[in-house]
Amino acid sequence: MQYFLSLLVYAITCTALALTRRAPTPGQFSQVTDFGDNPTNVGFYIYVPQNLAPKPAIIVAIHFCEGTAEAYYAVTPHAQYAETYGFIVIYPQSPYSDRCWDVSSQRSLSHKGDGNSHSIVNMVIWTTKQYHADTSRVFVTGTSSGAMMTNVLAATHPKLFAAGISYSGVPAGCYYSEANDEDRWNFTCANGQSISASKHWAHIAKQMYPGYEGPRPRMRIYHGSNDTTIYPQNYYETCKQWAGVFGHDYDNPRKVLNDTPLSNWHKTIWGKDLQGIWANGVGHTMEIQGEEDMEWFGFTKCANSKNENCPGVPK
Repeated sequence: MQYFLSLLVYAITCTALALTRRAPTPGQFSQVTDFGDNPTNVGFYIYVPQNLAPKPAIIVAIHFCEGTAEAYYAVTPHAQYAETYGFIVIYPQSPYSDRCWDVSSQRSLSHKGDGNSHSIVNMVIWTTKQYHADTSRVFVTGTSSGAMMTNVLAATHPKLFAAGISYSGVPAGCYYSEANDEDRWNFTCANGQSISASKHWAHIAKQMYPGYEGPRPRMRIYHGSNDTTIYPQNYYETCKQWAGVFGHDYDNPRKVLNDTPLSNWHKTIWGKDLQGIWANGVGHTMEIQGEEDMEWFGFTKCANSKNENCPGVPK
């Protein structure tokens, strides 16, 4: 967490251009203030590349607690990759004083709710209309609290997102508050004490959009073995959840790749729709694996490939 806080000092040197009716300036980190229904006053920041594709994809990149949209823009590689591949990056900003996300209240954990998740979805809808974006290539990723929101969005709005990547998060619904608190730290979950079966976790995710039987986003889960903020048990519980959602046998993955994508890291593959990456020796602060993530989102030649030499393709 201290690493993230130090990055904020760097991030404040960036300048955001506030926008209402005027379109964002290509190549500049910009703020959009009028994008539709925003019941919880979530901030909307955006990066539109100078090298914008004709029908661009969208990546929603969600910051950590005590962070900001500006900080996440500054310390992650998404904007640089946007210039390479022509996609748009949306950077939501939490409205709460601690800058964590509401992954606790029913209003945010529901498909038809009016919480933080609803506001972020409306950012995607605005961007899609504004830039005629490719609705089949909308992706979401985040770190820590942003990873928690990534899992929540994948559960509450599965049709909107094609794939998600979670860095150091928890299962969707793990932070649920019976008191319906919006901004609540759940120590039981964070400390890795919320342990359940794959089927039960899957049920929790599916109940966020009851009756939905359509496609769901492919999920990649990262976690460090030495994480003392969001304990490593949450890696297993999150992988259990998505394995159950996709109908995989959590205890029998298709393949485990050692020293992948880095030395002493391990990639577990349950199928084309689910991967877990265990980072040995890494704490809560985890560097974004840009090249790997671009492959998962489909921007590189190996994406969706059947070539067994490509990352993540089961043999």
